[in-house]
Amino acid sequence: MRIRKAVIPVAGMGTRFLPITKSVPKEMLPLLDRPVIQEIVEETVRSGVRNIVLVTGMGKSSIEDYFDISPHLESFLAGSGRGGLLERVRDISRFVEIASVRQKEPKGLGHAILCARNLIGNEPFGVLLGDDLIDSDVPCLSQLIHVFEKVGRTVIALQRVPQEDVGHYGIIEGEMVEPGLYRVSRLVEKPSPGEAPSNLAVIGRYILPPGIFGIIDSLEPGAGGEIQLTDALDKLAADEGVFGLVFDGLRHDTGNLLGFLSANIHYALKDPDLGPRLRSFIMERLKQGDDP
Repeated sequence: MRIRKAVIPVAGMGTRFLPITKSVPKEMLPLLDRPVIQEIVEETVRSGVRNIVLVTGMGKSSIEDYFDISPHLESFLAGSGRGGLLERVRDISRFVEIASVRQKEPKGLGHAILCARNLIGNEPFGVLLGDDLIDSDVPCLSQLIHVFEKVGRTVIALQRVPQEDVGHYGIIEGEMVEPGLYRVSRLVEKPSPGEAPSNLAVIGRYILPPGIFGIIDSLEPGAGGEIQLTDALDKLAADEGVFGLVFDGLRHDTGNLLGFLSANIHYALKDPDLGPRLRSFIMERLKQGDDP
């Protein structure tokens, strides 16, 4: 079955970025001249998925507004002869269909996905977490869809992480069935380094079946007192099978300040206008003996 819909949870409070996130959703923080959430949405569209469900929370209306039509702004840009900017603004609202649903309480990622149940219906769907930016020639979601079309089962994105960092992730136990592709037998949420079954971490891209909703709905709170998606995936692995793909691409965790800054530097260096000037600035600072 073709993947037509995707869920992007954006209800988190962004406490690591306070005080700015007191009034600005973390998903709207800038990645150069656009918000982080736009990069996630563009990955979804480049993967052939144009129907997106945002799972929002209190104070997140600016995300929905960003992807809406802005007649006043468009009229101003048209009247001032800024055709290039006008097209960029129009593209944001017309290249994707956005719907939204509220997660009224912060009960975890599993619960956030459950909130999208009525808008997804009885079909498989993608999930993209807004903290994970993945720069790749083939969009990460598209890589997962390709595997899903072959195996017909749940597919999750994987990345090897240092052993000392496994406690920050859901970690899989599994068997490699071909290079980079694993049949997952078990998942553990945030294990200690000594208890982790591997160092293959689940990263924020998933292709899930509609049956995941019933599993999530039956779960008791897990790690951190929240409804964990990892627990639902662990049950799914036992019941019908889950595959994990070590994706091709460079990931930036924008959920923390260093990851957010490194993402901006990475994308700035790739920019044909900004890149050479930023590189010169960094090299000049290094020559002066300062930190870059």
